[in-house]
Amino acid sequence: MFDSVINFIQSAFDTDDFIPLHEPCFAGREQDYLKDCIDSTFVSSVGQYVDRFEEELAAYTGEKFAIATVNGTSALHTALVLAGVSAGDEVITQSLTFIATANAISYCGATPVFVDVDRDTMGLSPDALRAFLEKHAVREGNICRNKTTGKIIRSVVPMHTFGHPARIDEIVEVCNQYGIPVVEDAAESLGSCYKEQHAGTFGKMGVLSFNGNKTITCGGGGAIIINDEALAKRAKHITTTAKVSHRWEYVHDCIGFNYRMPNLNAALACAQLEQLDSIVENKRVLAGEYEAFFRDQEIDFVTEPKEARSNFWLNAVILKDRDQRNTFLEETNDSGVMTRPVWQLLHRLDMFKGAFCGDLTESEWLEDRVVNIPSSVRL
Repeated sequence: MFDSVINFIQSAFDTDDFIPLHEPCFAGREQDYLKDCIDSTFVSSVGQYVDRFEEELAAYTGEKFAIATVNGTSALHTALVLAGVSAGDEVITQSLTFIATANAISYCGATPVFVDVDRDTMGLSPDALRAFLEKHAVREGNICRNKTTGKIIRSVVPMHTFGHPARIDEIVEVCNQYGIPVVEDAAESLGSCYKEQHAGTFGKMGVLSFNGNKTITCGGGGAIIINDEALAKRAKHITTTAKVSHRWEYVHDCIGFNYRMPNLNAALACAQLEQLDSIVENKRVLAGEYEAFFRDQEIDFVTEPKEARSNFWLNAVILKDRDQRNTFLEETNDSGVMTRPVWQLLHRLDMFKGAFCGDLTESEWLEDRVVNIPSSVRL
Protein backbone atom coordinates (compact mmCIF):
# COMPACT_ATOMS: atom_id res chain seq x y z
CA MET A 1 0.00 0.00 0.00
CA PHE A 2 2.86 2.37 0.81
CA ASP A 3 5.48 1.02 -1.58
CA SER A 4 5.92 4.38 -3.29
CA VAL A 5 6.70 6.08 0.03
CA ILE A 6 9.17 3.38 1.01
CA ASN A 7 10.87 3.54 -2.37
CA PHE A 8 11.13 7.32 -2.20
CA ILE A 9 12.72 7.28 1.26
CA GLN A 10 15.19 4.59 0.19
CA SER A 11 16.04 6.69 -2.84
CA ALA A 12 16.38 9.87 -0.78
CA PHE A 13 18.92 8.15 1.49
CA ASP A 14 20.44 6.17 -1.39
CA THR A 15 20.26 2.80 0.35
CA ASP A 16 18.22 -0.38 0.58
CA ASP A 17 19.66 -1.05 4.04
CA PHE A 18 18.02 -0.11 7.32
CA ILE A 19 17.28 3.62 7.53
CA PRO A 20 17.16 4.97 11.12
CA LEU A 21 14.82 7.71 12.23
CA HIS A 22 17.56 10.17 13.14
CA GLU A 23 21.23 9.33 13.57
CA PRO A 24 23.94 11.76 14.69
CA CYS A 25 26.26 13.43 12.20
CA PHE A 26 29.94 13.78 13.20
CA ALA A 27 31.61 15.51 10.28
CA GLY A 28 33.61 18.24 12.00
CA ARG A 29 36.29 18.55 14.65
CA GLU A 30 34.71 16.22 17.18
CA GLN A 31 37.70 13.89 17.45
CA ASP A 32 40.18 16.78 17.70
CA TYR A 33 38.28 18.43 20.54
CA LEU A 34 37.70 15.15 22.36
CA LYS A 35 41.39 14.27 22.20
CA ASP A 36 42.32 17.73 23.42
CA CYS A 37 39.88 17.38 26.31
CA ILE A 38 41.22 13.94 27.27
CA ASP A 39 44.80 15.16 27.05
CA SER A 40 43.95 18.05 29.38
CA THR A 41 42.61 15.54 31.97
CA PHE A 42 39.69 17.93 32.64
CA VAL A 43 36.92 15.59 31.59
CA SER A 44 34.36 16.29 34.33
CA SER A 45 32.24 19.37 35.03
CA VAL A 46 35.12 21.86 35.06
CA GLY A 47 36.99 22.76 31.88
CA GLN A 48 37.43 25.19 29.05
CA TYR A 49 34.97 23.44 26.74
CA VAL A 50 32.06 23.90 29.16
CA ASP A 51 32.75 27.64 29.34
CA ARG A 52 33.26 27.87 25.60
CA PHE A 53 30.08 25.99 24.77
CA GLU A 54 27.99 28.15 27.09
CA GLU A 55 29.38 31.34 25.56
CA GLU A 56 28.94 30.19 21.96
CA LEU A 57 25.47 28.78 22.58
CA ALA A 58 24.30 32.03 24.17
CA ALA A 59 25.69 33.98 21.21
CA TYR A 60 24.02 31.66 18.71
CA THR A 61 20.57 31.92 20.28
CA GLY A 62 20.83 35.62 21.04
CA GLU A 63 20.47 35.21 24.80
CA LYS A 64 22.96 36.67 27.29
CA PHE A 65 23.62 33.45 29.17
CA ALA A 66 23.55 29.69 28.69
CA ILE A 67 24.01 27.14 31.46
CA ALA A 68 24.99 23.68 30.25
CA THR A 69 23.52 20.62 31.98
CA VAL A 70 23.73 16.84 31.69
CA ASN A 71 20.49 16.58 29.69
CA GLY A 72 17.42 18.50 28.65
CA THR A 73 15.28 17.08 31.45
CA SER A 74 17.66 18.36 34.12
CA ALA A 75 17.69 21.75 32.41
CA LEU A 76 13.89 21.89 32.46
CA HIS A 77 13.72 20.77 36.09
CA THR A 78 16.19 23.50 37.05
CA ALA A 79 14.35 26.15 35.03
CA LEU A 80 11.07 25.28 36.74
CA VAL A 81 12.74 25.57 40.15
CA LEU A 82 14.08 28.99 39.13
CA ALA A 83 10.56 29.96 38.03
CA GLY A 84 9.35 29.24 41.56
CA VAL A 85 7.55 25.95 40.89
CA SER A 86 7.20 23.91 44.08
CA ALA A 87 5.11 21.20 45.70
CA GLY A 88 1.37 21.72 45.35
CA ASP A 89 1.60 24.05 42.36
CA GLU A 90 0.21 23.51 38.88
CA VAL A 91 2.08 23.93 35.61
CA ILE A 92 0.19 24.18 32.34
CA THR A 93 1.66 22.30 29.40
CA GLN A 94 0.51 20.21 26.45
CA SER A 95 -0.48 16.55 26.50
CA LEU A 96 1.12 16.09 23.06
CA THR A 97 4.75 16.13 24.17
CA PHE A 98 7.58 13.86 25.24
CA ILE A 99 7.27 12.46 28.76
CA ALA A 100 10.24 14.52 30.02
CA THR A 101 8.12 17.69 29.96
CA ALA A 102 5.69 16.34 32.54
CA ASN A 103 8.39 14.43 34.43
CA ALA A 104 10.30 17.64 35.15
CA ILE A 105 7.11 19.24 36.47
CA SER A 106 6.56 16.23 38.71
CA TYR A 107 10.14 16.41 40.07
CA CYS A 108 9.14 19.76 41.60
CA GLY A 109 6.19 18.14 43.37
CA ALA A 110 3.88 20.08 41.05
CA THR A 111 1.02 18.80 38.90
CA PRO A 112 0.84 19.13 35.10
CA VAL A 113 -2.33 20.59 33.65
CA PHE A 114 -2.90 19.71 30.00
CA VAL A 115 -4.17 22.21 27.42
CA ASP A 116 -4.69 21.63 23.69
CA VAL A 117 -2.31 22.29 20.79
CA ASP A 118 -2.78 23.94 17.41
CA ARG A 119 -3.04 21.42 14.58
CA ASP A 120 -0.61 23.22 12.28
CA THR A 121 2.19 23.80 14.83
CA MET A 122 1.46 20.80 17.09
CA GLY A 123 2.55 23.14 19.88
CA LEU A 124 0.55 24.69 22.72
CA SER A 125 -2.36 26.71 21.36
CA PRO A 126 -2.56 30.31 22.61
CA ASP A 127 -6.31 30.30 21.89
CA ALA A 128 -6.84 27.12 23.90
CA LEU A 129 -4.66 28.52 26.68
CA ARG A 130 -6.62 31.78 26.77
CA ALA A 131 -9.95 29.94 26.86
CA PHE A 132 -8.72 27.69 29.67
CA LEU A 133 -7.49 30.58 31.78
CA GLU A 134 -10.64 32.63 31.19
CA LYS A 135 -12.70 29.72 32.47
CA HIS A 136 -10.56 28.46 35.34
CA ALA A 137 -8.04 31.12 36.41
CA VAL A 138 -8.05 34.26 38.50
CA ARG A 139 -5.14 36.61 39.05
CA GLU A 140 -4.42 37.48 42.68
CA GLY A 141 -1.74 40.16 42.69
CA ASN A 142 1.43 38.56 41.30
CA ILE A 143 0.07 35.03 41.22
CA CYS A 144 -2.55 33.17 39.23
CA ARG A 145 -4.82 30.62 40.86
CA ASN A 146 -6.93 27.83 39.38
CA LYS A 147 -10.43 28.60 40.69
CA THR A 148 -11.48 24.99 40.21
CA THR A 149 -8.64 23.28 42.08
CA GLY A 150 -7.53 26.14 44.32
CA LYS A 151 -3.89 25.61 43.32
CA ILE A 152 -1.46 28.26 42.10
CA ILE A 153 -0.64 28.06 38.38
CA ARG A 154 3.07 28.74 38.70
CA SER A 155 4.25 28.40 35.10
CA VAL A 156 3.29 27.54 31.52
CA VAL A 157 5.56 25.22 29.52
CA PRO A 158 4.92 25.20 25.76
CA MET A 159 6.91 22.70 23.70
CA HIS A 160 8.11 23.37 20.14
CA THR A 161 7.10 20.02 18.66
CA PHE A 162 9.58 18.35 16.30
CA GLY A 163 11.37 21.70 16.01
CA HIS A 164 8.36 23.61 14.67
CA PRO A 165 7.85 26.80 16.71
CA ALA A 166 4.54 27.27 18.48
CA ARG A 167 2.85 30.68 18.40
CA ILE A 168 5.08 31.58 21.28
CA ASP A 169 4.67 35.35 21.22
CA GLU A 170 0.91 34.98 21.64
CA ILE A 171 1.42 32.42 24.42
CA VAL A 172 3.71 34.82 26.30
CA GLU A 173 1.20 37.65 25.82
CA VAL A 174 -1.61 35.56 27.32
CA CYS A 175 0.58 34.50 30.24
CA ASN A 176 1.66 38.06 30.95
CA GLN A 177 -1.99 39.02 31.43
CA TYR A 178 -2.21 36.46 34.22
CA GLY A 179 1.26 36.96 35.70
CA ILE A 180 2.44 33.46 34.75
CA PRO A 181 6.09 32.98 33.72
CA VAL A 182 6.72 30.99 30.55
CA VAL A 183 9.44 28.34 30.48
CA GLU A 184 9.93 27.22 26.87
CA ASP A 185 10.62 23.56 26.25
CA ALA A 186 12.76 24.16 23.17
CA ALA A 187 14.49 20.78 23.51
CA GLU A 188 13.78 19.91 19.88
CA SER A 189 14.11 23.31 18.26
CA LEU A 190 17.74 24.46 18.30
CA GLY A 191 18.20 26.29 15.01
CA SER A 192 14.49 27.10 14.64
CA CYS A 193 13.21 30.68 14.62
CA TYR A 194 9.84 32.33 14.93
CA LYS A 195 9.47 35.82 13.50
CA GLU A 196 13.28 35.85 13.13
CA GLN A 197 13.82 35.19 16.85
CA HIS A 198 15.30 31.96 18.12
CA ALA A 199 12.92 29.46 19.71
CA GLY A 200 13.51 29.33 23.44
CA THR A 201 14.15 33.06 23.81
CA PHE A 202 10.60 34.39 24.17
CA GLY A 203 9.78 33.32 27.72
CA LYS A 204 11.46 33.79 31.08
CA MET A 205 13.80 30.91 30.22
CA GLY A 206 14.27 28.38 27.46
CA VAL A 207 15.52 24.82 27.62
CA LEU A 208 17.49 22.90 24.97
CA SER A 209 18.51 19.25 24.56
CA PHE A 210 21.58 17.64 22.99
CA ASN A 211 20.52 14.02 23.31
CA GLY A 212 21.91 11.52 20.82
CA ASN A 213 18.93 11.89 18.49
CA LYS A 214 18.78 15.70 18.43
CA THR A 215 19.81 18.08 15.62
CA ILE A 216 23.24 18.38 17.24
CA THR A 217 24.35 16.11 20.04
CA CYS A 218 27.02 15.55 22.63
CA GLY A 219 25.69 12.13 23.65
CA GLY A 220 23.65 13.60 26.46
CA GLY A 221 23.39 17.23 27.39
CA GLY A 222 21.04 20.14 27.80
CA ALA A 223 21.09 23.85 28.51
CA ILE A 224 19.09 26.70 29.98
CA ILE A 225 19.18 29.90 27.92
CA ILE A 226 18.31 33.10 29.74
CA ASN A 227 18.78 36.87 29.75
CA ASP A 228 18.47 37.49 33.50
CA GLU A 229 21.97 37.58 35.01
CA ALA A 230 20.83 36.86 38.57
CA LEU A 231 18.82 33.83 37.46
CA ALA A 232 21.72 32.64 35.30
CA LYS A 233 24.09 32.77 38.28
CA ARG A 234 21.52 30.95 40.39
CA ALA A 235 21.12 28.30 37.70
CA LYS A 236 24.84 27.64 37.55
CA HIS A 237 25.03 27.52 41.34
CA ILE A 238 22.22 25.04 41.98
CA THR A 239 23.24 22.80 39.06
CA THR A 240 26.70 22.52 40.63
CA THR A 241 25.43 21.04 43.93
CA ALA A 242 25.06 24.58 45.35
CA LYS A 243 28.72 24.51 46.36
CA VAL A 244 30.12 27.72 47.75
CA SER A 245 33.57 28.54 46.36
CA HIS A 246 36.39 27.83 48.79
CA ARG A 247 39.98 26.71 48.40
CA TRP A 248 39.40 23.47 50.29
CA GLU A 249 36.18 23.43 52.35
CA TYR A 250 32.99 21.70 51.20
CA VAL A 251 30.25 24.21 51.88
CA HIS A 252 26.81 23.98 50.25
CA ASP A 253 24.26 26.68 50.99
CA CYS A 254 21.04 25.05 49.75
CA ILE A 255 19.67 21.90 48.13
CA GLY A 256 21.40 21.65 44.78
CA PHE A 257 21.61 19.27 41.85
CA ASN A 258 24.54 17.46 40.28
CA TYR A 259 23.42 18.55 36.82
CA ARG A 260 26.47 20.20 35.24
CA MET A 261 27.57 19.07 31.78
CA PRO A 262 30.96 17.30 31.80
CA ASN A 263 33.79 18.93 29.87
CA LEU A 264 34.08 15.81 27.71
CA ASN A 265 30.51 16.23 26.47
CA ALA A 266 31.03 19.95 26.03
CA ALA A 267 34.03 19.31 23.76
CA LEU A 268 31.79 17.28 21.50
CA ALA A 269 29.07 19.94 21.74
CA CYS A 270 31.46 22.70 20.64
CA ALA A 271 32.37 20.77 17.51
CA GLN A 272 28.72 20.09 16.77
CA LEU A 273 27.68 23.71 17.30
CA GLU A 274 30.20 24.78 14.66
CA GLN A 275 28.21 22.74 12.13
CA LEU A 276 24.69 23.64 13.25
CA ASP A 277 23.86 26.01 10.39
CA SER A 278 24.99 23.54 7.73
CA ILE A 279 23.16 20.69 9.48
CA VAL A 280 19.91 22.66 9.57
CA GLU A 281 20.28 23.60 5.88
CA ASN A 282 20.87 19.93 5.04
CA LYS A 283 17.74 18.93 6.94
CA ARG A 284 15.70 21.67 5.31
CA VAL A 285 16.67 20.37 1.86
CA LEU A 286 15.43 16.91 2.82
CA ALA A 287 12.20 18.42 4.15
CA GLY A 288 11.73 20.22 0.83
CA GLU A 289 12.11 16.96 -1.06
CA TYR A 290 9.59 15.27 1.22
CA GLU A 291 7.13 18.14 0.84
CA ALA A 292 7.34 17.96 -2.97
CA PHE A 293 6.90 14.18 -2.98
CA PHE A 294 3.91 14.08 -0.64
CA ARG A 295 2.01 16.68 -2.69
CA ASP A 296 1.15 13.80 -5.03
CA GLN A 297 0.27 11.36 -2.24
CA GLU A 298 -2.84 11.05 -0.11
CA ILE A 299 -0.66 11.84 2.89
CA ASP A 300 -0.03 15.31 4.33
CA PHE A 301 3.53 16.38 5.07
CA VAL A 302 3.99 18.59 8.15
CA THR A 303 5.69 21.77 7.01
CA GLU A 304 6.87 24.78 8.98
CA PRO A 305 4.24 27.13 10.44
CA LYS A 306 3.70 30.61 9.06
CA GLU A 307 6.36 33.14 10.09
CA ALA A 308 8.59 30.31 11.28
CA ARG A 309 11.84 28.83 10.07
CA SER A 310 11.99 25.27 11.35
CA ASN A 311 15.00 23.04 11.83
CA PHE A 312 12.85 20.04 10.75
CA TRP A 313 14.39 17.97 13.54
CA LEU A 314 11.97 15.12 12.87
CA ASN A 315 9.95 15.16 9.68
CA ALA A 316 6.35 14.09 10.11
CA VAL A 317 3.38 13.05 8.02
CA ILE A 318 -0.33 12.93 8.79
CA LEU A 319 -2.30 9.84 7.81
CA LYS A 320 -6.06 9.55 7.25
CA ASP A 321 -6.88 7.82 10.54
CA ARG A 322 -5.40 5.48 13.16
CA ASP A 323 -5.94 2.36 11.03
CA GLN A 324 -4.02 3.85 8.12
CA ARG A 325 -1.37 5.11 10.54
CA ASN A 326 -0.89 1.61 11.92
CA THR A 327 -0.64 0.10 8.44
CA PHE A 328 1.93 2.74 7.49
CA LEU A 329 3.99 1.99 10.61
CA GLU A 330 3.90 -1.75 9.97
CA GLU A 331 4.83 -1.61 6.28
CA THR A 332 7.63 0.94 6.65
CA ASN A 333 9.26 -0.76 9.61
CA ASP A 334 8.92 -4.19 7.96
CA SER A 335 10.84 -2.71 5.01
CA GLY A 336 13.70 -1.40 7.16
CA VAL A 337 12.49 2.21 7.07
CA MET A 338 12.26 3.34 10.68
CA THR A 339 9.11 5.28 11.48
CA ARG A 340 7.50 6.10 14.81
CA PRO A 341 4.09 7.40 15.91
CA VAL A 342 3.77 10.63 17.84
CA TRP A 343 3.92 10.12 21.60
CA GLN A 344 0.93 8.71 23.42
CA LEU A 345 -0.88 11.66 24.97
CA LEU A 346 0.39 12.17 28.50
CA HIS A 347 -3.03 12.43 30.11
CA ARG A 348 -3.62 8.80 29.05
CA LEU A 349 -0.59 7.51 30.97
CA ASP A 350 -1.29 5.92 34.36
CA MET A 351 0.62 8.53 36.39
CA PHE A 352 -1.25 11.45 34.80
CA LYS A 353 -4.74 10.00 34.30
CA GLY A 354 -6.13 12.17 37.07
CA ALA A 355 -4.59 15.38 35.72
CA PHE A 356 -6.74 18.46 35.19
CA CYS A 357 -7.29 18.96 31.45
CA GLY A 358 -8.82 21.39 29.04
CA ASP A 359 -10.46 20.28 25.81
CA LEU A 360 -7.88 18.17 23.91
CA THR A 361 -9.66 17.66 20.59
CA GLU A 362 -6.71 18.64 18.38
CA SER A 363 -4.21 16.65 20.44
CA GLU A 364 -6.35 13.54 20.13
CA TRP A 365 -6.79 14.08 16.38
CA LEU A 366 -3.02 14.33 15.89
CA GLU A 367 -2.31 11.33 18.14
CA ASP A 368 -4.32 9.14 15.78
CA ARG A 369 -2.51 10.29 12.63
CA VAL A 370 1.02 11.66 13.04
CA VAL A 371 4.06 9.56 12.17
CA ASN A 372 7.73 10.58 12.10
CA ILE A 373 9.79 9.51 9.09
CA PRO A 374 13.59 9.32 8.59
CA SER A 375 15.20 12.71 9.15
CA SER A 376 18.96 12.20 9.40
CA VAL A 377 21.54 14.50 7.83
CA ARG A 378 22.67 13.13 4.47
CA LEU A 379 26.40 13.44 3.78
